[in-house]
Amino acid sequence: MKSLHLASAEDAPKLLPLVAALHLDQGFSTDAAHQERAVMPLLQGSPHGAIWLIGPRRAPVGYIVVSFGWSVEYGGMDAIVDELYVRPAVRGRGMAGEAINALGQALKQSTIKALHLEVDNSNEGALRLYQRCGFKARNGYMYMTRKL
Repeated sequence: MKSLHLASAEDAPKLLPLVAALHLDQGFSTDAAHQERAVMPLLQGSPHGAIWLIGPRRAPVGYIVVSFGWSVEYGGMDAIVDELYVRPAVRGRGMAGEAINALGQALKQSTIKALHLEVDNSNEGALRLYQRCGFKARNGYMYMTRKL
């Protein structure tokens, strides 16, 4: 996919407004300083994750954040889609699905064994998107968090 680009520090001015839009849309209680502190290490080459821009690099319409980890169950490195956002004005055009599938192909060619994500059970559009992209709910499992 030509419209999926690994983001770098130079992309921060284009990326940060998209992050702010997602956080506002989702009701996350983060401010611009928090968002920048969270994003910059990934843009500067942190081994813990990466960010890809969706759409033209000069004017992206969205982004995907992936965090990397290790899974004994899957036998190696795994990844979690931490955030996925596409501007409302361009949703429904297949860009998110294309981006997820392109990302999955790229990660599959590396050492990543599984790609996970979290989705709101009431978001039927997102559920359909993720199912079309090959994600399956794990029966009997619930994603849980303990904030530290």
